[in-house]
Amino acid sequence: MIERKNIKEVTIHAIIWIIIFLISTLEFYSQFKSIPYHIYTRLVIYIIVFYLNYLFLIPRLLLKGKLYNYLFFCVAMIITFLFLTRFIEPEPVFKLRPGNFEGLANRPELPEPPKMKSTLFRYVFPFLTMGFFIIAGTTIKIYSDWKKNIELRKQVESEKIHSELQFLKTQLNPHFLFNSLNTIYSLSVSKSAYTSEAILNVAELMRYMLYEANKDLVPLSKEIDYIKNYIQLQRLRLLNSEQVSIQIRGNYENKFIQPLLLISFIENAFKYGTDYKGNTVVKININVEGNTLYFNISNIIGTHKKDISNSGIGLKNIKNRLKLLYPDSHELEIVNDGENYTVNLRLNNLKG
Repeated sequence: MIERKNIKEVTIHAIIWIIIFLISTLEFYSQFKSIPYHIYTRLVIYIIVFYLNYLFLIPRLLLKGKLYNYLFFCVAMIITFLFLTRFIEPEPVFKLRPGNFEGLANRPELPEPPKMKSTLFRYVFPFLTMGFFIIAGTTIKIYSDWKKNIELRKQVESEKIHSELQFLKTQLNPHFLFNSLNTIYSLSVSKSAYTSEAILNVAELMRYMLYEANKDLVPLSKEIDYIKNYIQLQRLRLLNSEQVSIQIRGNYENKFIQPLLLISFIENAFKYGTDYKGNTVVKININVEGNTLYFNISNIIGTHKKDISNSGIGLKNIKNRLKLLYPDSHELEIVNDGENYTVNLRLNNLKG
């Protein structure tokens, strides 16, 4: 199946050659009401010269750095076709019109045909025209290849980013599952009545990860529901969850975000936000203003003060994803004052 781009290129070439043909023939036709056949032969020669250069000489010589070979074959091609025109096109013939030729022998000799104009018409003009088509073809080919290389580079970069994101997601899923199983294990050991509720909660979270998180973008409302479900799961295992809060402001309907973008910060806060008395302090604020999302989360630094600065693959994962997904439209600030750990994230240009 012919690619759409190739069809477009062929169509453009055909239109250009039709325009050139019309320009070349209309002047002759308007003056003489006929078109000399050498106009057709020259146009065919120009087309052959153009595509020999465009399809063969440029790819096989010029683009491979063989400049001198390329120039040699271009000149040789022009000379060859100029030589062929001697056999294809007739010499100009100057005929006297019928009339009274009496006394012609006594008249001065008629001047010879203008050789300079004949030579100009038969050789110099075709030489310059073929040179023009070679230069035009070279320019078009180089520009076309440059544009294709740019598009190919973008495609490769996009595929690379997609592969990296898929790899990061495969890291995130086991990380989340490990933390969730820890929560369920803690509830089961204490024989909590909330164990079954926690299992159902994890099932809902896993359903979201399986059917929504593989998309490029998800509704921000679904991502917020996912965060709420995760917080509810964490509350089930906490001895004191009164100081766990989430506040959401702004209109986030019809806004879209990359899936699982904020959960690593929240996981990190619950992991390190419990003090030696078992109290957990985690405060989450999400604010949407126009197409900008402001995310703030803070937690006390509990019994893991030495580990908080190097908090595992979760934060490394999210930093890498932000660089890939929002390279010029995010601002991340992490503050650790020894007592509290605060994350401020701003995402610009939310889709919606």
